Amino acid sequence: MSDITLCGRIAPSPPCSLPLAGMGIRAGFPSPADDYLDSSIDLNGYLMSDPDACFVVRVQGDSMSGAGIMEGDLLIVDKGRPALHGDIVVAVVDGDFTVKRLHRRHGRLALLPENPAYPVLVPQSEQELLIWGVVCGCVRRY
Repeated sequence: MSDITLCGRIAPSPPCSLPLAGMGIRAGFPSPADDYLDSSIDLNGYLMSDPDACFVVRVQGDSMSGAGIMEGDLLIVDKGRPALHGDIVVAVVDGDFTVKRLHRRHGRLALLPENPAYPVLVPQSEQELLIWGVVCGCVRRY
């Protein structure tokens, strides 16, 4: 069932600041955005609130495609953040890692895929379930 690969802990690094356009950009329309650059954004701070608690995993498979998480994406996972109903989490079920949406159903936890081709995982009492961390960011290269 493993649909992620652990890439490793986030290495401490200086801020990664990039210019930020002070306006929204419509997809599909060219824009002279350089005229509106008025600040910068630190990508490290934007993606992680606590870098010491964060790890990167690589997605395998398409069970979360409905949430915009595609095969090959890198997910930033915060192991220090409490997992809440509706969060996308990395979970370990009987030793296998998976990424799913956390859902409480009839007082029990369920792990929901975001692709109808995959079943909902409802761990049984004899199964071991560990919520490993909460997904707090997704990185994709084009």
